[in-house]
Amino acid sequence: MFARWISPGSVRLTLLLWLLTVSVSLGSASELKVRVRLADGQITDALLEADSERDSITVEFKQGDGTLITFVADFKQDVKIFRALILGELERGQSQYQALCFITRLNHNEIIPSESMARLRQKNPLAIRTAEEKRSTEMLSMDVAVNLTWTWQLSTHIHNMCNVALEAVYTREADIRHWLDRGMEGSMFELQAVAVPGLQSCGTVKDLWQPCLCSYNLRLEWYPCLLKYCRNRDVSGRGSPYKCGIKSCSKGYQFTYYVPHKQLCLWEEET
Repeated sequence: MFARWISPGSVRLTLLLWLLTVSVSLGSASELKVRVRLADGQITDALLEADSERDSITVEFKQGDGTLITFVADFKQDVKIFRALILGELERGQSQYQALCFITRLNHNEIIPSESMARLRQKNPLAIRTAEEKRSTEMLSMDVAVNLTWTWQLSTHIHNMCNVALEAVYTREADIRHWLDRGMEGSMFELQAVAVPGLQSCGTVKDLWQPCLCSYNLRLEWYPCLLKYCRNRDVSGRGSPYKCGIKSCSKGYQFTYYVPHKQLCLWEEET
């Protein structure tokens, strides 16, 4: 399995179809656009979409280098999906974009519920947001490749999100054990060569056509991670809690996975 390079026309068409699918199937979804300061100081517009009907949340933004990051939390299936559309290096024989998709288990209290996200409003839409809490980077060994044919069982969001990546869709063996216990189809998963002895990281490999372990880093710079509660007090001093806002977080992820040649992981040379 390897990262797939796709033409800009294909990307535009696929994204258009994806947006049309969202507009048709998620008609009840609510959107919020937030201005966010990235780690490099640049400002980006993050689109937050909540669909309480399908019990899901989408966060999408463009990084300073032009990479489009999309994150989906599917609360019904306890699944989270990360997609990166990375600009290619044309002078090195690459096409316009490289698509990657990572699927992991969604844990409780990682992000606020979809119905709470749907109610979010901002008093000043021009304000530039910085996360209140910076969470540590999570290291994830993506040692299983995913066949999109059967992913509808796992989450209906996966095919819409990851069809541009095709052979670059990854998950973890630790997560599939949980999903298999829930009755998922095992044929959608294929073990990768992450644990092969002697396999080097792509950053240390010189030959562009040698297999290696690639690491890809991304950070969700701003998302609502917790609900805040305040307390009303009556004359007797007793109080009852009520929701009075959200806490924003920033969290990094490092995904490590097998590639058949370093040409699919050129950003490792820059780290």
